[in-house]
Amino acid sequence: MTSTIGEFGPEPAESAALDAYSRVVTSVAAELTPSVAALYRSERTPNGQVATGTGSAVVFTDDGFLLTNAHVVGNSSSGNVSFADGSTSTYRVIGSDPLSDLAVVRADGPTPQPARLGDASALRVGQLVVAVGNPLGLAGSVTAGVVSGLGRSLPTRSGGTVRIIDNVIQTDAALNPGNSGGALAIASGEVVGINTAVAGFGLGLAVPINDTTRTIITALLTDGRVRRAYLGVAGMPAPLPPSLAQRTGQPNGMRVLEVVPGSPAARAGIQPGDIILSAAGQAIAGAQALQHLMLGDAIGSRLPITVVRNGALVDVIATPTELE
Repeated sequence: MTSTIGEFGPEPAESAALDAYSRVVTSVAAELTPSVAALYRSERTPNGQVATGTGSAVVFTDDGFLLTNAHVVGNSSSGNVSFADGSTSTYRVIGSDPLSDLAVVRADGPTPQPARLGDASALRVGQLVVAVGNPLGLAGSVTAGVVSGLGRSLPTRSGGTVRIIDNVIQTDAALNPGNSGGALAIASGEVVGINTAVAGFGLGLAVPINDTTRTIITALLTDGRVRRAYLGVAGMPAPLPPSLAQRTGQPNGMRVLEVVPGSPAARAGIQPGDIILSAAGQAIAGAQALQHLMLGDAIGSRLPITVVRNGALVDVIATPTELE
């Protein structure tokens, strides 16, 4: 007699696949859950009241540093963390960067073994991911899903400055309030993202761990803040003239919509209507590509920029200042 699923349960191949999936998730959970803390902050509001907030944080060094979201620590300078083994500690905020939504805190007491940070640039859509955090106050919660999308953008704001976090990871692993600051990991157990937001029903977003965010984390550890360069232009992607696109192999540039008076861009002679083709020898196809260059090393440095103006190539030199 030929067996059917209805009569005798799943076929052997399906059962084996489910077992393999379960083994991956339980393995990642066993490795990461001790390293993911529940984070509790307290801060005073402008009217003098004390507000509390909760989130998650990931131990990532042997000497007690934890990685979380800037919006999780808010304006606080300290708080408390608790771990899956029941241990608790106070923490101090070492540095916070709202424009990347990342923050580093340091526990004042012993911490578990650190999680291993991976590289989100190798992720693929459909890849299995596991989220570990403390949603709704439920410590050590584990959910699993897949990478639903890559290259998403997430706007952030600090005062009057607006910035786009790019290459954000979209996942269908269930995220809820309190998951923010927790780990998003791949099957090897490496953390490739810090969960940051619930994008909608069944969708969550995570700040990727990559070369850019590693630079930001290092700056938070060493300086307590991230220094960024300021150029003073706003723009949007625009197609290049066909002949120029064919010659350069670059289909798009960034059309300058606004130049802030007195800014480094204005002093360099960049004008509204220009199409920025390259900066520092790198192709510029939009604001995000230019934003990548605006980190601390660019402050006070000569930045060669090539623009298209009235069909001709124009080279200018800008000297970015520090973004206040």
